[in-house]
Amino acid sequence: MTNIPETGRTPRVQIRLVVIQILVLSLLGTLGGRLWYLQIREGEEYAKEASGNHVQQVVDPAVRGSILDARGVPLADNETRLVVSASRTELLKMKDDGKGVLTKLAGVLGMKPKEVMEKVRLCDAETPQPCWNGSPYQPIPITDEATAKQALQIRERAEDFPGITAEPQAVRRYPGPGGSNTAQVLGYLSPVTDEEITQAQDTDSPYLRSDQVGRSGIERQYDKELRGKAGVTRYEVDNLGRVIGEAEADAAQPGSNLVTSIDARVQRVAEYELNEAMKTARKEWDRNTQQRYKADAGAVVVMEAKTGRIVAMASNPTYDPNAWVGGISAKDYKQLTGKSSNYPLLNRAIQGQAAPGSIFKVVSTAAAVQAGYDFDGRYNCSSSYSVGGQVFKNFESQNHGPIGLGRALEVSCDTVYYQLAHNEWKKDGGINPKGKPKDYFYKAAHQFGLGAETGIDLPNEVTGRVPDRQWKQSYWEANKDAWCKTGKKDGDYVEKIAYENCLEGNEMRAGDEINYSIGQGDTLVTPIQMATIYAAISNGGTLYDPTVGKAIVSADGKQVSEIQPKSHGKLPVNKQTLAQMDEALAGVATRGTAAWRFGGWPQDKIEMHAKTGTAEVYGKQTTSWFATYTKDYAIVMTISQGGTGSGASGPAVRNIYDALYGVSDDGAISKKNALLPTPQKKLPKIQTDGSIASPKVAKDPAKDQRASQEGVPEEDGQQQAATVGTPTTENRETRRRRQRRRRPRRLT
Repeated sequence: MTNIPETGRTPRVQIRLVVIQILVLSLLGTLGGRLWYLQIREGEEYAKEASGNHVQQVVDPAVRGSILDARGVPLADNETRLVVSASRTELLKMKDDGKGVLTKLAGVLGMKPKEVMEKVRLCDAETPQPCWNGSPYQPIPITDEATAKQALQIRERAEDFPGITAEPQAVRRYPGPGGSNTAQVLGYLSPVTDEEITQAQDTDSPYLRSDQVGRSGIERQYDKELRGKAGVTRYEVDNLGRVIGEAEADAAQPGSNLVTSIDARVQRVAEYELNEAMKTARKEWDRNTQQRYKADAGAVVVMEAKTGRIVAMASNPTYDPNAWVGGISAKDYKQLTGKSSNYPLLNRAIQGQAAPGSIFKVVSTAAAVQAGYDFDGRYNCSSSYSVGGQVFKNFESQNHGPIGLGRALEVSCDTVYYQLAHNEWKKDGGINPKGKPKDYFYKAAHQFGLGAETGIDLPNEVTGRVPDRQWKQSYWEANKDAWCKTGKKDGDYVEKIAYENCLEGNEMRAGDEINYSIGQGDTLVTPIQMATIYAAISNGGTLYDPTVGKAIVSADGKQVSEIQPKSHGKLPVNKQTLAQMDEALAGVATRGTAAWRFGGWPQDKIEMHAKTGTAEVYGKQTTSWFATYTKDYAIVMTISQGGTGSGASGPAVRNIYDALYGVSDDGAISKKNALLPTPQKKLPKIQTDGSIASPKVAKDPAKDQRASQEGVPEEDGQQQAATVGTPTTENRETRRRRQRRRRPRRLT
C-alpha cells in the first residue's frame, strides 16, 4: 500500500473551510437584508398591523362553594339562571350613552327604563341604591330572572341590543331549608370593587373583576375558601376582534364547601319561637309605661356547651338573603337600611348590646367569693337598700330574709348584691380610693370574657362594655364639656345627671357599683357573650370561642379540614364554687324565678339550669333576658322592650328545649320526636361527584307525615341525597311561594 503524505490533504480541507465560510456569510447577509427590509423599509407598516393585535381575557367564573348545615343540608348553594347583563363600556361608545338600547331592553324585560338605567350607573357617595359598586369594565347584571323567551329575543336581535348579553350563569341561592332563614349568619355577596382588586393583587388570593365577594356573615368570613379560583383563557385577537390564536388557559377551580355546626331544623325552630315570643310580648301591657310592650328586636343563641359550636343563631327583625342576589332593588335596600325597618342587617346575637340584668349575677357571685365572702354565708335579702338617701329596691320589693348566695341566685335577690358591692366599694376607699383598688366585681367581669370579643368566626362582633374605672375616666374626658354645658343642679332628671357627671363623672360612686352588681347602669353585653359564659358553667369552666364553621371540604370531598374548638380562658372560680353555682341555677329552674316555665320538665333525666333577667333601660321598656343550659346545650334569648325574662323569653326557650330533646307537655321524652338530643358529631361526606352522604338519621314515618301535613319539605323529615358545588335550577315563583310559607310552631 502506498502511503500518501499528510500534506496532500491540506489543500482539500482548506477549500472546504472557505466554502463553509462563504455559505455562512451569505446566510447572514440574507438574514440581515431581511431584517432591514422588515424593520426599516416596511417597519412602519408592520408596526401598524401589529398594534391592532392584542390579547383578550375570557373569564370562566369559579363555582362558589356551598354552605351546609351539620347534616349536609345546603344553607347556601348555586342555581343556574338566565342573566341579562349590560357592558357599560360599550354603552358609553354610543351617541346617547346607550339610553336607547336600555329603553328597548326594558320593554323586553317588562321593566321601567328608569329602573334599568339605575342598574348600570356607578355607585359613589352621592348615588343612592340601586347602583353598580363593582368594576365599570365588568358586565353589569340587569336581571337574573329572565325567561327563555326574553333571552332568545335579545340574542336573535343582537343588532338591536349592542353591549347586551343574555346567558345562563351560576347564581348564589339561599334555599332556606324547611323555612329556616339564617340570614344574618349567612350574609350576602356583591361585586368586587376596584379598590379591593388593588388591595388583593399582591396576595395569594387576588380578585378578578368578575368576582363576587362576601359582605357579611359566613360569606365574608370564609370568602377565600368559598370563592375558588376563576378560570382565564387568553386569546390573541386582531383589531377587528377576530381570534387569531389562543395564548394560554387556566382552568377554573371550584370553591370549597363549608360545613357548619348549624342544624337547619333547630334554626327554624329558634327563629320561629323568637318571632312568636316577640308577637306575644306586644300583646302584653306594660304597667310602667302604660302601653303595650314594643318588643322591637331580639336574638337567640343555641350553643353546644362542650365545644362552643353554634347550633342555631337567630336575630329579629330579619330579612330574605335572596334580596341581594343579582343586585338589590331600591325598595328592598331602603327597607333593609331605613330607620323604620329597625336595621335587620344587624346580627343582634353578636352586635346587639344591652344591660344584662340579673343574668349577670353569676359574675357578681363569683366576684363575691373571690372577695372572701362565703357562698353559704347569710346575707340579708331585704325589700330595699338605702345609700346616701337613695333607695335601691329589690325586684317587686320582695323580702326573703337572711339567705346564702345560692338562694340569692334562685330568687334573684337584688339587695344581697347591693350590700356586697357596696361593702367592697367602701373597702376600696369609696369615692376617693387610696392606693390601687381591688375592684373584685369589675375584674371578675373581664375574667368572664366581658368587655372583649368572644372570637366567634363571624365579622363585626362588638365587645360590650365593662364600666370600670378606666372606662369611666375615658368616657368622662370625652363627654365632660357637653355635660357641663347642659347640666343643671335644679333641672329635670337628665339635666341633674349631666350636672353630677360634669363634677364627678370620672369617679366611681357607690350607686355606680351597686347598679353594676345586678347588671344595670352602664354595663353592656351581647347574647353571644352570655351564651359563652353559661356554656362554660355547664362544661366545667372552659370559655370556648364560639364557632359556626365546622369543617372546610374540597369540592371533590377528598380534602377535609376540621375547625377544632378553641378556648380563650377559664372561669375565675374553683370546682367547689362552680358546683354550688350549678346547683343554684338548677334551683332557679325548679323552685326559683324560672320554675313556672319549666313545670313538668324531666329534671331527673335532663337537668335544666336557668337564670332570668329583666334589665331597666332609661327612656325605654325593660329588656327581657333568659339564660339556660343543660349538659349538652346553652340557650340565651333576649327581647328588647319585651318585659320580664321569664315572662317574655321563657316560653320560647322552653319550646326550643322541647324540640331538641323531644319533651312533651307532660314531661315525657320521645326519642323519635327529638331533633337533636345530643350534638351532631359526624360530618356529612361529600362524594367526588358533589353528592352528599349525610350522617344517618333514624327514619320516622310518623314524623315525616306530620312534617308533610305542616308543609315542610321532605328534606326536613329525612335528609335526602343532595349535590353541592354545581348549579341547580328552580322555578322562581316556586321559590317565592316556599319562602312565604308559614313556619310551623315546632318541627316534630
